[in-house]
Amino acid sequence: MPSLHLDNVAKHFGGLKAVDEVTMEVRPGEITGLIGPNGAGKSTVVNMISGVLALTEGDITVDGVSLATDRADVVARKGVARTFQNIRLLPEATVLENVLIGFHRREEASILSQLLGLPSARRDTQRFEEKAWDLLRRFRMEDYAEYEAGNLAYGHQRRVEMMRAIAAEPDIVLLDEPVAGMNDVESDELATIFRELAESGMALLLIEHNVGFVTRLCKQVYVLDSGRMIASGSPETVTSDPQVIAAYIGTSGH
Repeated sequence: MPSLHLDNVAKHFGGLKAVDEVTMEVRPGEITGLIGPNGAGKSTVVNMISGVLALTEGDITVDGVSLATDRADVVARKGVARTFQNIRLLPEATVLENVLIGFHRREEASILSQLLGLPSARRDTQRFEEKAWDLLRRFRMEDYAEYEAGNLAYGHQRRVEMMRAIAAEPDIVLLDEPVAGMNDVESDELATIFRELAESGMALLLIEHNVGFVTRLCKQVYVLDSGRMIASGSPETVTSDPQVIAAYIGTSGH
């Protein structure tokens, strides 16, 4: 499975250096953490990796292949999926229908076959429905399959978004504040799922404000402040770093 590398990545908006000289690695089979206070540049990093924002400097590679100039759809086809801070679901569609949307990049039948309902299209539909049910069971959401996504509780909507991202069978998943707004029970359940995904070989980048949640899950943690990397290493190393304490932990209450 490939790993994700950021090499001296920067994003400048005029004279503002939102991200500057950021280098990091996200390895397969591991959950890597990215933490920092509000405005540190975490979401900017995610947007650059996923092709939403163009880089000002540096390079981003997956398995040695550069993504630096790729559009978001090309990055996704190269095996990088993401979730968003603000949930983006089809609220009137069912949970199952929302998850099935995530499989569209895996379709083998042509558009004409789908329009005519040919056997190849029906095979795709059956295969994707079976995989969608597997995801529903993995995320403990099978009882909600026929519910409209917009009627779910916030934590369950988060799970639907994650299932849709993972439906594309990515190598690398960017989780942008996945447990924001969740209680301890909900976040603990997701922690178990994230570990299972990493054990399957995926590389997960976990972007979070919840320092305790990150340090429980991650072997490697990176810390951003004002767009620059101020610390990296094991959870024990970064949480005892004076710069991190001053910039983040000391002001966050965690």
